[in-house]
Amino acid sequence: MNIEHLLDHPRATFIEGSITDLDLLMETFPGADGIFHQAAIPSVPRSVKDPIETNTVNAAGTVNVLWAAKECGVPSVVAASTSAIYGDDPAFPKWETMAPTPLSPYAVSKLAGEYYGKVFANLYGIRTVFLRYFNVFGPRQDPNSEYAAVIPKFITRLLDGKPPIIYGDGEQTRDFIFVADVVRANILAMESSVSGVFNVAGGRRISLNELAASLSEITGISERPIYGPSRPGDVRDSLADITPAGEAFGFSPRHPFDEGLRETVEWFKERI
Repeated sequence: MNIEHLLDHPRATFIEGSITDLDLLMETFPGADGIFHQAAIPSVPRSVKDPIETNTVNAAGTVNVLWAAKECGVPSVVAASTSAIYGDDPAFPKWETMAPTPLSPYAVSKLAGEYYGKVFANLYGIRTVFLRYFNVFGPRQDPNSEYAAVIPKFITRLLDGKPPIIYGDGEQTRDFIFVADVVRANILAMESSVSGVFNVAGGRRISLNELAASLSEITGISERPIYGPSRPGDVRDSLADITPAGEAFGFSPRHPFDEGLRETVEWFKERI
């Protein structure tokens, strides 16, 4: 469901604001059955350049959401976390009980949010679920930011006749998941009675070189990638164990990676 459909709903109200504004949250939350907390500055490079801003939004902002939920009597908060918390631990796949090894201020800020969620659940009885997203992709991602995700950047460069840019040798791997599966995971978690931290991913490792090759095949545009230096704070490899989410609230990805890529490419083609 997109924002236009949501705003057409008879009970929908759109309020523009920030999770750093506690007064606004206190005005908005009363009467809610649950809170989906997706707000963040979701960028490793940006956090390396400005850790203070990242902490203010991601860590302190999450405390605001949890506190407002507690004060307004909202029973459940389902929040976005990140696989960046695992850092470069060489063990695969990543599972939720592994010791965190964050490599960036972004990862630290999201880990702090998880800890606050656990504390609020223990102290105040709020049911909190933090979903560790791996590499989410799909239509509507912004390719124009300096900190944009890799898939929309690759797609738009190819459609513009330019080679994709890879930072590093391209053999670094990611566990990609289509956005519709992430939406399902959030809804399933909210409808469940569980609390805790869960991986949300596709369960498959794909290198950036493989990604570039797949997108060249889908678009029919062959451009050899340009390789640049690795970026500080970037994780080398990523793969999730998603068994706990399946056991806890019935999550499993339904969108194969290639199908999701094709749908994403088609969306960008219609807008370029």
